[in-house]
Amino acid sequence: MAALGVLAFAAGGLHAQNRPVSKFVVALKPDKNPEILRAEKGQLEAFLAARVGRPVEVIIPLSATVILEGYANGTIDLGYLSATDLVNARSRRVADLLLAGEFADGRTAYDSYWVVRADAPYQSIEDLRGRRVAFASRTSTSGFVVPLFDLQQRGLLGPDADPAGFFGAGNMFFGVGYVSAIERLLAGEAEAAAVSYYVLDEDKHLTPEQRGRLRMLQKQGPVPSHVLAVRTTLAPADAEALRTALLALNEPGHTALRDRLFTTKLVPADGQAHVASLAEALALARRALRQ
Repeated sequence: MAALGVLAFAAGGLHAQNRPVSKFVVALKPDKNPEILRAEKGQLEAFLAARVGRPVEVIIPLSATVILEGYANGTIDLGYLSATDLVNARSRRVADLLLAGEFADGRTAYDSYWVVRADAPYQSIEDLRGRRVAFASRTSTSGFVVPLFDLQQRGLLGPDADPAGFFGAGNMFFGVGYVSAIERLLAGEAEAAAVSYYVLDEDKHLTPEQRGRLRMLQKQGPVPSHVLAVRTTLAPADAEALRTALLALNEPGHTALRDRLFTTKLVPADGQAHVASLAEALALARRALRQ
């Protein structure tokens, strides 16, 4: 029963009185090519359903906002979220961390990259002043929040945190995930893209030809890893069933599916501790988006 104790979240708390669900609804945030996600969702549905003993439906909403609303109204039980999305879910008390991503070095954090075309003349982030750039999305931790905070820490943004003060008005594109930002860069419609390190360093999101046309300009971080979060109104037994099923993805024979969908090993973690370092960066990003 110790595992269930981990799920008795301090912020919000799982409600023991809630009835078990007849079908689990799982939402994947489209941080990579949605077409690839759609091809893999059937495999995840079958894998989880076999272990929880109930039907599982995997959906791919257009944004994390849809996932948060689904938590709030009870139509989404489990979601794959960035650390920023987890902060927002915890502040609204609609969901909390179930499992976090752990990388090969044992960390549950990673780096954000500014990526440019391989033949671009830029040597530092300062060279991007007045240039067109692509952010992964307005809510992406590694593709917006942390890069913006890094710019402020370097003294390249004013107190209002408006990135237009550095890049120029109209020079910022916000995508719907990492791939969309990279596509804008490769098409010559942006001079740099802010993404997670693994978009460039690992052979999972881009083709070898695409990766060969790119290079890392600068890295910043650390960025808390993505998480799988459950709604706070899900019955503890259901949350534990999902947790156990997802941990089975770490077992031999299942890691390929795990890595295609979630990139990393899945491990238990504390929600509050996992996102503690993001508070200041998120406050800055919110100020910037109010411009």
